[in-house]
Amino acid sequence: MDEIVEELRTAGSVFAEDEAAMLVETASSPDELRAMVEQRVAGLPIQQIVGWAAFRGMRIQLEPGVFVPRHKTEFLVEKAIGLGKPGDVVLDLCCGSGAIGVAVAAGLEGIELHAADIEPAAIKCARSNVLPAGGKVWQGDLYEPLPTSLRGRVNLLLANAPYVPSREVHLMPREARLHEEPVTLDGGEDGLEIQRRVIVGASGWLAPGGHLLIETSDQQAEGTMEAMAKADLSTTISVSRELNATVLIGKNPILRPEITK
Repeated sequence: MDEIVEELRTAGSVFAEDEAAMLVETASSPDELRAMVEQRVAGLPIQQIVGWAAFRGMRIQLEPGVFVPRHKTEFLVEKAIGLGKPGDVVLDLCCGSGAIGVAVAAGLEGIELHAADIEPAAIKCARSNVLPAGGKVWQGDLYEPLPTSLRGRVNLLLANAPYVPSREVHLMPREARLHEEPVTLDGGEDGLEIQRRVIVGASGWLAPGGHLLIETSDQQAEGTMEAMAKADLSTTISVSRELNATVLIGKNPILRPEITK
């Protein structure tokens, strides 16, 4: 164990002791352990090596190439649970592994959970997490694959859409830029292209009074808020300095029946 810790630390691992323990626990033989250590030293994310990621006290199944759920995104889940109620219809858009939706399902009883992503590897991974939680997974571009029966029924629309500006993707940590699909990171010229598409389409799927929650960055929060305002969503911003997390929350207007004379 000491040798593995030292090898990982030399390779730049900040949490060498924890990672060594995860590798030792997962490996079924010395040869497999050696192969895992070499993968980690080469820069493969520890979560993709062991096949799971820790997220809000849960083990989210993970496969190579799939976006690794970040600890900061637990803040979005916390906000969603606080706004939701048992039985809500929840949509996890750009779902990746499905971690957000599954975590919300663990915090709100009896929800109707849906998750969608365009990336095939993510869909395969999401099915292994979302289906056991009683949810459904759809493959396609944003809202395109969703059944029309969901229109106007979604109480919580959750999106950790890619928001890294294209010119900054090369600045991402090696683990991300080399071992996560570019489509999961690149948010276009200003990082907000996918977010804007999510926001523009949200009103057609949100229930009256439903909420759209989007993770963004401090630098991009103003742009995300402007996009929500243009979509007629009343918007609030929530920030966690502890997790370095920023979440924009847009509320769909509550429709009132027309008064007939």
